Amino acid sequence: MNTATVGHAGAANALPHFSSRALNAAAKSWFVVAVSGQMIFLSYIIAYYLRSAVQGDFGAWNKLLVSGHIAGDAANNAAIISHIFIAAFVTLAGPLQLIPAIRARFPTFHRWTGRLYLVTAVVASIAGLFLVWARQPSGSFLQHVAISVNALLIIGAAWFVVRHAMARQLATHRRWALRLFLLVSGSWFFRVGLMFWIAINGGPVGFDPKTFLGPALEVISFLQFLLPLAVLELYFRAKASPSPAFRMSTAGTLFLMTAAMGLGILVASKGMWLPYIGR
Repeated sequence: MNTATVGHAGAANALPHFSSRALNAAAKSWFVVAVSGQMIFLSYIIAYYLRSAVQGDFGAWNKLLVSGHIAGDAANNAAIISHIFIAAFVTLAGPLQLIPAIRARFPTFHRWTGRLYLVTAVVASIAGLFLVWARQPSGSFLQHVAISVNALLIIGAAWFVVRHAMARQLATHRRWALRLFLLVSGSWFFRVGLMFWIAINGGPVGFDPKTFLGPALEVISFLQFLLPLAVLELYFRAKASPSPAFRMSTAGTLFLMTAAMGLGILVASKGMWLPYIGR
């Protein structure tokens, strides 16, 4: 066997290993950037909404929410309060459920936090459905449909998470947990996606920022959960694939998605979240 043949064989053997490492690095990079952005969003919820609630100034919520606190409307107020503060909990608890070190070292914490996460995610989804169809917030009919589909998918994914956990089918359980995490993060993805859209277009294009109506918002409303789910399924397939080329292309896709998400987080943080933190 000559030197050229040995070198070619070595390169061929190294490529599968490199592609697997690249795919893992891309997935970890996406997770770190996403969680960092979600923690900024969580800080905003605590700094603005929780502080206003503690001070008894629920009227402050109406500066940012169309169907915020309505005096005398107990059903609306209960729904909006549960929706906001449950959103804060699931934003914090979701990433904790997905970190392998926490899952391995603190199994009891993982199980009980997971159960509470599931219950709160379902309750928040039901509250969101109530607010969309009973209170008619801003947005078009298609935006309301997208929100409703997202909520129903959350409820369905939560059921599959529980079903596979009880059956001790842990690999499938974890895949459904990842899907649930993405679905629960849908409203956050909407904000990030909208800010990315505004950033690359240099302003609001395809929608009216005053009425919050327009085709761009309708598309983003569906992409907020369909695109992350599609990329996740691509990742699952790439992990199981023997093809280094498929793994490398999927890694590249994840890195591009991470960059786009990072830009959306930067713009959203600067324009929507950080101004209300530390006031």
